[in-house]
Amino acid sequence: MQQLERYTPRALLGAGELKAMLRSLGKPIRTVLRWQLVVTAALTLVAAVTVGTHGALSAALGGMVSVCAGFASGIVASLGKAGSAGGALIGALRAEGIKIALIVVLLWLVLAAYKNVATLVFLGTFIVTALIFSMAAIVRDR
Repeated sequence: MQQLERYTPRALLGAGELKAMLRSLGKPIRTVLRWQLVVTAALTLVAAVTVGTHGALSAALGGMVSVCAGFASGIVASLGKAGSAGGALIGALRAEGIKIALIVVLLWLVLAAYKNVATLVFLGTFIVTALIFSMAAIVRDR
């Protein structure tokens, strides 16, 4: 195994950890993240055709803000120890706090760093994908 590690890029060595992390999220979160990615891709294509390159990049960034925040929230929620109702509530509030903080930081980062952002496309894609994340409650866990 050491010889394999010598020739494998470090990024690929962490792929197993990422897969395990994704499996720990549970089906509802994985399903909603997949929906968010599909909607982001579709809105990116629509923006590319209607608005152009900056619109497509703005749509992709808007969707990825929501996807990244949802992924982080899911990871934090899955790491929580829900031994009681209070513990479950604390874990859910912590995950939601991380999600909101990450959304604020990522929105600010994109709007500050990308001068040619198509604001309506960016915020529209973000809002649509953020609403999709709320659908995790209706996805069956089986």
